[in-house]
Amino acid sequence: MPKLQGFEFWRNTLRGAHYVVAPMVDQSELAWRLLSRRHGAQLCYTPMLHAQVFVRDANYRKENLYCDVCPEDRPLIVQFCANDPEVFVQAALLAQDYCDAIDLNLGCPQMIAKRGHYGAFLQEEWALLQRMILLAHETLSVPITCKIRVFPEIDKTVKYAQLLEKAGCQLLTVHGRTKEQKGPLAGVASWEHIKAVRKAVSIPVFANGNIQYLSDVVECIQKTGVHGVMSAEGNLHNPALFEGRNPVVWEMTEEYLEIVHQYPCPLSYVRAHLFKLWHHTLQIYQHLREELAKVKTLDGIAEVNRELKLRCQEEIANQKEGEKPKGGLPFFHWICQPYVRPGPKEISMENGNEGSMRGKRALEDEEDGNSDILSKNKQKKKLRNPNKSFDPSLKPKYAKCDHCGNPKGTKCVFNLCRGCCKKRSFKETADCPGHGLLFKTKYEKSLLWKSSQAELLKIERLQQGAVEETEGFKEGVDAIL
Repeated sequence: MPKLQGFEFWRNTLRGAHYVVAPMVDQSELAWRLLSRRHGAQLCYTPMLHAQVFVRDANYRKENLYCDVCPEDRPLIVQFCANDPEVFVQAALLAQDYCDAIDLNLGCPQMIAKRGHYGAFLQEEWALLQRMILLAHETLSVPITCKIRVFPEIDKTVKYAQLLEKAGCQLLTVHGRTKEQKGPLAGVASWEHIKAVRKAVSIPVFANGNIQYLSDVVECIQKTGVHGVMSAEGNLHNPALFEGRNPVVWEMTEEYLEIVHQYPCPLSYVRAHLFKLWHHTLQIYQHLREELAKVKTLDGIAEVNRELKLRCQEEIANQKEGEKPKGGLPFFHWICQPYVRPGPKEISMENGNEGSMRGKRALEDEEDGNSDILSKNKQKKKLRNPNKSFDPSLKPKYAKCDHCGNPKGTKCVFNLCRGCCKKRSFKETADCPGHGLLFKTKYEKSLLWKSSQAELLKIERLQQGAVEETEGFKEGVDAIL
């Protein structure tokens, strides 16, 4: 059967999906996808997978895709992050039989993506992206799609989208924020950018950003003309978003926990989902927040969930007529609803120090060890080890690989990381003692062995010939006698 492309792919394979659950690291696992599908989602993405790890690690493949096969979980798109065309295609080939399309992540703005040189930090490398998408388009049996972030300039964003389409991208998801817009600096996504891309390309376009209610989905489609709308944060706080409902939190958590019993996933995923769903309630019952953070079993999490449900039901029973939600919330805290991330000014005012605001996890603005501004994780590490320092000046500085930007081997003869060094050494039949790669030495040894084997074979043949001559001589003598 020929591979469907563009609108045929969207209409037939993706069944004309309008409501889409975003790829979310450690959050869009099978159990969550099934919950979302039961409540209106028409298409789901897997969490972002690392192409290089997916290729080399069979356990990683099994844990993240192969063991998650479920007939209900379709249509499904598998997303990879990658910066090497060959590695990306190798990973995609291993995944293509388990999904309906392969997506290339070009939208991750996090610092880990900057360090690994993938996601939104590839958006200036148009030649590389062309090669990656073209190779995938020509090799895979399923379509290739992309998820991008916008540039500040609409014109540049449009040219970027057209380049991806020309290379072979069959569906484009546009997150209407730049790579700098993240965390407290996220701001509002630009639907104008998305609208311009939709008009400029002839493939289906999904919009991502500013989706908190079903009414936002409808408005986005009307204003931008996109074919579908993707939700991440909105879906995490209200899995029934695409149904246009705001159910009580425990309805969603209990259903989710039932699915987890059937399709297990790491406890950290479950805990993270409950932190999102119960977000507003946990601001009130802080001791239960701490309890949820500590429990080590699924039964323990279910017990905390029951306790939270009980507290909320008590509040509802004692509620006065005409009472309104507190804290500026649109609904009472036990109702699934959006979490509006505070901006930098709001955070700094909450902290009582306007000058203390800094970009989330910014590499340039790493903390200097002062516990007053350390992240919660670092404060926990400090408690476990009081002598630990987070002063960036004390951290070892790693030189970058000349090819991919990852840390290079200190003793590498090519000034590359191990992965790039292995490729080059193999290609050039060279040695790199620093990485323990001995292609040249092994090749020379194999030639030597082959040569010695040939010599041995020659000697054996000579010996055999001499034996045959001796036997022939004896036979001749016997005949004379």
